[in-house]
Amino acid sequence: MDDQQQDSRSEEQVELEIVEEPSRKDLSGKESYNIVTDTLIGYNGRRSDNVFQAKAIGISLLLGAVLGTVYIMLFDPSTPWPVGAIGGTPGIILGLFGSGFYLMIYRMVKHLKGDHD
Repeated sequence: MDDQQQDSRSEEQVELEIVEEPSRKDLSGKESYNIVTDTLIGYNGRRSDNVFQAKAIGISLLLGAVLGTVYIMLFDPSTPWPVGAIGGTPGIILGLFGSGFYLMIYRMVKHLKGDHD
């Protein structure tokens, strides 16, 4: 009896349900380029990103120079005040990396949501 039951089970037909993948919209060349340049390497030609980064670096430069000058004037009056303006150099570096990090996270979230403009 066991052999007959096994044979009948193996002869049963199994119906499979065909599931189609959800349709993806085709990416344009610009969207594909943006994905590659944002995630791997390449030139980011977005004017808005470049203007944002220029403003962030400029503000950081001014802030670093002003804070450096104030620090020199308050804590080391014997040093000429323009030496404090050298504080703009760390401001440039902070502005560059800070704005770049922000854009990296911002673009990652946009790509995860499917917005590849």
